[in-house]
Amino acid sequence: MQSTYAANYGELYRQHWWWRAREHYVLSWIERLARAAPFRDILDIGCGDGLLFDQLSRFGDVWGIEPDSRLQSANSPWRSRIEHVHFGPSYRTERRFDLILMLDVLEHIEADRESLLRVYELLRPGGVALLTVPALPALWSRHDIANCHYRRYTLRSLRALIAGTPLDCRRLHYFFGWTVLPLYLRRWLYAGEATSGEAGAAYDVKPPGRMLNRLLLGMCQVEQRFSTGHGLPLGSSLFAVVRRSDIAVSVTAVRGAGAIA
Repeated sequence: MQSTYAANYGELYRQHWWWRAREHYVLSWIERLARAAPFRDILDIGCGDGLLFDQLSRFGDVWGIEPDSRLQSANSPWRSRIEHVHFGPSYRTERRFDLILMLDVLEHIEADRESLLRVYELLRPGGVALLTVPALPALWSRHDIANCHYRRYTLRSLRALIAGTPLDCRRLHYFFGWTVLPLYLRRWLYAGEATSGEAGAAYDVKPPGRMLNRLLLGMCQVEQRFSTGHGLPLGSSLFAVVRRSDIAVSVTAVRGAGAIA
């Protein structure tokens, strides 16, 4: 992550309409899932400075992983609960969880399938993981370059990825539907930036003016109100709910099958 962007990430998360809308969407799903089966232990992978911990602590005991130490402030009340390590197939802990969040994390990991296998191992039987990822490779931009993304997903590619693991996909759909057209237009107007390796060097994001920020957040919330149950046919992000079933599965065998394939 580019240094200026990293330094401003906390402010962006707390103020920018996109982060506010994503949090609102994710929390609405957590509330729905918690009504059916309460959570005891929660892991937030890519948690930043524990930015979602205050909200998550309403549902269970929260822990986090954040590889970028620049995102952690010295006075964070959640500091002792955040590990500064890279998450991937080699990550180890004795803890097991009822809920795991990977909010715009999987695209940062080269070994995405193997990392989902590790998520499976970290879940208790019946535990769920919520995933969000950037969607539509045609929307690739300097934002993806600055954030060191390996890929953007489609509904088909994410479904195939999950199908290659023992995880049971319960929900998979697009969201942020209204943003697709503006992002396509930006991609078309600034096509050179989307392929330039130098585009991320001076990349910076700031919340828009207060009124515009509120308007864009409001548009997201209206969209969510009418689409949360069934998703959207297209969007700039994908959302998935996956579950670890009670049926024992050999992850070693699954990894081996993937290697053979």
